[in-house]
Amino acid sequence: MVSSISHIALIVRDPARTAELFASVLGAQVVADWPDGNGHQQSCARLGGVWFLLRQGTGPSCRNGDHIALGVSRDELAVCADKLATSDVEHFMAREDTALYFMDYDNHVFELDAGRSFDDMLDA
Repeated sequence: MVSSISHIALIVRDPARTAELFASVLGAQVVADWPDGNGHQQSCARLGGVWFLLRQGTGPSCRNGDHIALGVSRDELAVCADKLATSDVEHFMAREDTALYFMDYDNHVFELDAGRSFDDMLDA
């Protein structure tokens, strides 16, 4: 059976720029930039124990509700909100300020969730 998420791969126009967004807002560690052997650039970032592989290409043409949700504390949520306020990416607070949504440069949607976890809801 599956024990964890190994990595999440996203197609982005500029892998290094997206990796820098992850590093500056979320504290991700950018661990590599390298060509993939087919002429596409890739960046790899580690975020909360999960690898994000950012491969150069054309990302999604529109948003459809798919998103990646990351658990954070309320303090971390506030820090990230402050960082996003000075960035050039779309973002907004939701669910009584317990969730922060932001979009990268390629229509990928991320949620920072400081509310109840699914485990908490199942245990209730």
